Amino acid sequence: MKIENDKWVEIHYTLKNDEGQQLDSSVGSEPLGYVHGRGYLISGLEKLLEGHEPGDKFSAHIEPKEGYGEYDERLIVELDRNKFEFDGEITVGMPFQLMTSSGLSIVHVTKVEGDKITVDGNHELAGKSLNFDIEVVEVRDATEEELNPQGCGGGCGGCGGSCGSGCGGCGDGGCGSCGN
Repeated sequence: MKIENDKWVEIHYTLKNDEGQQLDSSVGSEPLGYVHGRGYLISGLEKLLEGHEPGDKFSAHIEPKEGYGEYDERLIVELDRNKFEFDGEITVGMPFQLMTSSGLSIVHVTKVEGDKITVDGNHELAGKSLNFDIEVVEVRDATEEELNPQGCGGGCGGCGGSCGSGCGGCGDGGCGSCGN
């Protein structure tokens, strides 16, 4: 069976940057499973997976525009400490949810100077080319439950656009799970 929209797909992947440094991998653990065509993967990878079958192995180079987007300096913002609903110490690297005009976004603290907190709304891989080694493990018809999940659903877009790294994602506690 070939990969096409609304098929359940399982892949093993290894992600490296342009310098060859491994950033992530499913090899040695469970394969990544998703419903194809629903926005669960970055667009460039999803396009390249289209038409592949179990057993296929290939490498893919994804440019930023089809990965996590170009790095946008406008997403770096300095905020007053009183804008954070968090009583503990705020440190560099901490993720927070931030309500924006387009919905909830995840930002990461990049600088703390007294009562001024600088956050960056760019994904940590924004502006970077991505290099994947892929093995297609399984392709089958998706179940009704997989096609119509309860809770967040709809990929990371179902959580306001950014339930990604560092906050557990949609499947690890729901859309509100990132609210440190």
